Amino acid sequence: MRLMQNTTQETRESYRERLSPSLWMLVTIALVGPMVSLVFTPVASNIAIAIGAAVSLVLVVLSILLAPVIRVRGTVLHAGRAHIDARWLGEPEHFAGQDARDRRTRDIARDGWYLIRGGIDGLVVVPLTDPDDPVRSWTISSRTPDRLSAAIRAARAAA
Repeated sequence: MRLMQNTTQETRESYRERLSPSLWMLVTIALVGPMVSLVFTPVASNIAIAIGAAVSLVLVVLSILLAPVIRVRGTVLHAGRAHIDARWLGEPEHFAGQDARDRRTRDIARDGWYLIRGGIDGLVVVPLTDPDDPVRSWTISSRTPDRLSAAIRAARAAA
């Protein structure tokens, strides 16, 4: 019996990115451990060091594992817990540098949905074409906004 892998357009993942914290944010999170160890120093210094190291490790691992994931799977865009079929997506625009900062601050869409993470410079803005949806656009942080935009375009073409 020969098994074949399902590689149809509906199930193939064309883009995936975890919006994990930046290195500096991970270092900041890890600094909680030494603070916790100071609390336990009066009990026993060896125990305090072990507890501090465990707290740092757990917090860093959890901050990475619980970070939202962006993916384009078949004709569906997933951003964190939200997802939308590509047929309701307009032409995506990607931004970096000052343009991305402006889109996150003074030029932010007031009727939009956002998945914005600090420390990630790139940004993709995707207008929605569904007339029944009160949200007019999705604004998503991305380290590779050009690749995310291309994956959304491909999903739109396949939808």
